[in-house]
Amino acid sequence: VQLVESGGGLVQPGGSLRLSCAATGFDFSRYEMKWYRQRPGKERELVARIKSGGGIRAYVPSVKGRFTIDRDDAKKTVSLQMDRLNPEDTAVYYCNANRYQEPIGDVDYWGQGTQVTVSS
Repeated sequence: VQLVESGGGLVQPGGSLRLSCAATGFDFSRYEMKWYRQRPGKERELVARIKSGGGIRAYVPSVKGRFTIDRDDAKKTVSLQMDRLNPEDTAVYYCNANRYQEPIGDVDYWGQGTQVTVSS
């Protein structure tokens, strides 16, 4: 099982970045996909999620209207389009795959993270 994020980097305030996460080794289409971030000195927080099937998306209020999560089950990828970035978006962003499986419970896979820095 592997999740590999890409697309992070340095961007000026007001700019955009697109993060991608490529999945291998599990049945991607059955998993809810999420993006988390961990800002300096803060706990990891859930930023965006997209259900299996892609019909339902949800965002943390601080990014709603600026970030868009999407998935491509054929390519086994999930993306996070980030627009109108501000310095408070600076964080390491992590891709997560989650599914509840009886009788195990929650199954989670994580990527290694990609750094996003918003600075002038």
